[in-house]
Amino acid sequence: MQVKLTVTIITYNEEHNIENCLESVKNIADEIIVVDSFSTDNTENIAKKYKVRFIKNKFEGHIEQKNFAIQQAKYNHVLSLDADEILSKQLFDEIVKVKNNWEFDAYYFNRLTNFCGKWIKHSGWYPDKKLRLWDTTKGEWGGVNPHDCVICKANTTKQYLKGDLLHYSFSTIYQHIEQINKFSEIKAVGLHKKGKKTNIFQIIFSPILKFLKSYFLQFGFLDGFYGFVIAINSAHSNFLKYTKLKAKSKTYKKCNSKLQFGET
Repeated sequence: MQVKLTVTIITYNEEHNIENCLESVKNIADEIIVVDSFSTDNTENIAKKYKVRFIKNKFEGHIEQKNFAIQQAKYNHVLSLDADEILSKQLFDEIVKVKNNWEFDAYYFNRLTNFCGKWIKHSGWYPDKKLRLWDTTKGEWGGVNPHDCVICKANTTKQYLKGDLLHYSFSTIYQHIEQINKFSEIKAVGLHKKGKKTNIFQIIFSPILKFLKSYFLQFGFLDGFYGFVIAINSAHSNFLKYTKLKAKSKTYKKCNSKLQFGET
């Protein structure tokens, strides 16, 4: 069965990435929707050169924004990308075949990340399987912000596609550290809202185990210097996430105690 395909992309200040992303999908999309969180750079002007539907929407979270994007789609069959991702030639060709003969409910493929100019083939970053092409009547975005994923209904049929989704993540280590600080806060908030708690043992040992897993068990050492950086930063991310969660739990407990005893 041949289908019409909507490509959805969410953006915020992506003037350095959005054109490459749109170039990679312009010949496969029957509709392109860009949902933007009120960018202050040239993202909108660049995107509109590609005749996209450019929609501005307040950012409430990655999951919420991506679900909003697919809700705007004219077609049920959607390919969802981030602005810093592009289709490899092999993956593009695979999606063309799928579009002309849609047999399964959802399709997934590997994502290959470029970190500071190096393609990371290990460190737990590859193969990074992503389900991004699916019939939206069969599932929607879920998970815990900022780590969103497509949650499919029971009995959804899936198929693996060859080729990589190329992810241009960070051009500097500093950018990675900035995002770790930002994302660890989002993760801690998400866990706290779900009633999750942590303790000093998790704060201490989770980062250590994360480093050992990334650098040794997932062969991060084969990625050279940047494999070591990724392992250290991943460990630090766990430390920040659980430390912030602990702080939020203590604050919540303190506030509840004050309310209980009528304090202000």
